[in-house]
Order: sequence, then structure tokens, then C-alpha cells
Amino acid sequence: MKLTRRNFLNTAGLLGASALAAGSVPTSALAATGKARTPRVQLGACTYSYWHLEGPKVPIETCMDKLGALGVAGVDILHRQMELPEREPLTSAHRAYLHQLKRHAFRCGVAPVCLSSHQTFLTPDPAVLNDNVEHTKKCIEICYELGIPTMRINTGRWGTTPDFDVLMKNRGIEPMLPGHTEEEGFKWVIDGITRCLSKAEECGVVLALENHWGLARTPEGQLRILNAIPSPWLGALMDTGNFLENPYSKLELIAPRTVYVQAKTYPGGGVWYTLDLDYDRIARILADANYTGWVSLEMEGKQDADKAVSDSIKMLRKKFAV
Repeated sequence: MKLTRRNFLNTAGLLGASALAAGSVPTSALAATGKARTPRVQLGACTYSYWHLEGPKVPIETCMDKLGALGVAGVDILHRQMELPEREPLTSAHRAYLHQLKRHAFRCGVAPVCLSSHQTFLTPDPAVLNDNVEHTKKCIEICYELGIPTMRINTGRWGTTPDFDVLMKNRGIEPMLPGHTEEEGFKWVIDGITRCLSKAEECGVVLALENHWGLARTPEGQLRILNAIPSPWLGALMDTGNFLENPYSKLELIAPRTVYVQAKTYPGGGVWYTLDLDYDRIARILADANYTGWVSLEMEGKQDADKAVSDSIKMLRKKFAV
């Protein structure tokens, strides 16, 4: 058949209709038809799932090997699990180590998608605050070296309950520092995070503030900080297991600001507590908020990690249809 402009347009129209019926039209094309866009997520897993900060470290490379074998798309790296000094500036040797990790991830077929860092901005001591700002900036540089687009940050804790086991018995609640107020605490945290944002923008890394212990233990506290810092380089990290009471209404509050999700599971029972989380409901909460980012497994159970991670990944694949 001779190709004419009329034949081409007729053929293209038929192909487009067939593709639409088969569900293979890009979302941009679906948007043009007026059809609702189905939120998409990608599945990752945290290296913390294989090492809960106790006993010999499980090498990051080993975690990547295991996740690659499971067909998991992304890896969320726990900073404390890396073979790096926590507080020293990055050296050429450190960067060489990071580049080897990046190559290993590539060979395993997993993408480094998040670095889970630790810091505390909840301190009245300017020297301590500055040290944590510099530490956070170094972690942002680690993300840059690995090509990681987002980094988990925390507010830190008051530090009045040094024993973490005791803190967990108290449901993450601890007294404020004597002589100080919560208002002061929010000021310190907002100042600390703000001082990190220029480095985040320079390196192209989105900071994700977790609903963790400290001032972000409640959705109101987490959102107060986010609303005080209107930056495209800062958003919420939704940890599905960190709201211990009435979690779903609280997850709904932070879902519109969420840029990254860590999905807790507890095979064999949790180390500190166990939540029976309804992931059908959580998936709906995220879909209703039009969330289209990463959902990374954070297995925190006592069961053998290989079986627990594999079973948890299967469950999340089913719940999020990935």
C-alpha cells in the first residue's frame, strides 16, 4: 500500500486505539484523554532489613546481591552500615569505596534510591548543632557520589532517655531538656535543616524528614517543621510503623507531603513492638494522595532475614501491584 498522509493518520489512530485498549498508552496520553491517572510506585528495600544495628555488620554489597536476586528495583542504604567513619570528612579513599558500591549496585541491577542517615538537630548547644549540620552535609555528598536522589533525616531526640529500649517502652515519648521548651526545640530543628538545604540543592538530593522519635513523632510536629521550611528540596518520609496509635488517620495527614516511604514489617515479632499493618489500606492512602515514588521495605522482625525479606517483598508486590 502506498503510504499517504491520510493512510498514515488512519493507521496511527487505529494503533492508538488498540494501545489504549491494551492499557499500554503512556500516562501523558491518558491524561490527554481525560482518564484518571493511576498512581505508580516502585519497590525497594532497606539494607537495615538485613542488619538491625546489632552483631556483625551485613555488608552493603551482600544486601545488594540478595535484593538483586529477589528482583527488587531499589536499595535504601543505612549509613551506619557502610564501611565509612561516621563523622570524618570524605576522603579520596572514601569516595573510591562509594564508587565501588555504585558499580556493585549496577552489576546487581538495583538502583541506590535513598540513604538513611542519623543526626540530631534537637540541641541547644551551637557546637553540637553545627557538628550535626556538617555531618548531614557529608551524607548529602555521599548521596551525590552514589547517585542517590533522596536522603532520610530525623529531628533527633531530647536525649533525656539515653536507653533506647526504655524509650520504646515509653512509646517514643521522653521529657524535654530541663530549662528548655518545645518552642525552642522546633527553632533549633528548623534552623538545622534549613542550613542543609543549599547543599541538598547543590547535589540534587531531596531531604525526607521521617516521622521518627523526637519532634516529628506526631504528624502535627512533622508538618509544622515542613510548613516552616517551604523548599522543593524537603519533604516527608512516611515510615508506616512509627505512628504507634491510630496510624491510618495520621498517615493520611502526611501522605500529601510524602516523597519517600519506608514500609515496616515484623515477621517473627518485632524487636521493640509489633504492628499489624493493613497494607491494602496504606496503599489506598498513598494512591488517594497521588503518590508515585518509592516504597522501600524495612523489615524489623526477628525471623531469619532471608525468608522474612523475601516474604515481605511478595506481600508488598501484591498490595501495591508492582
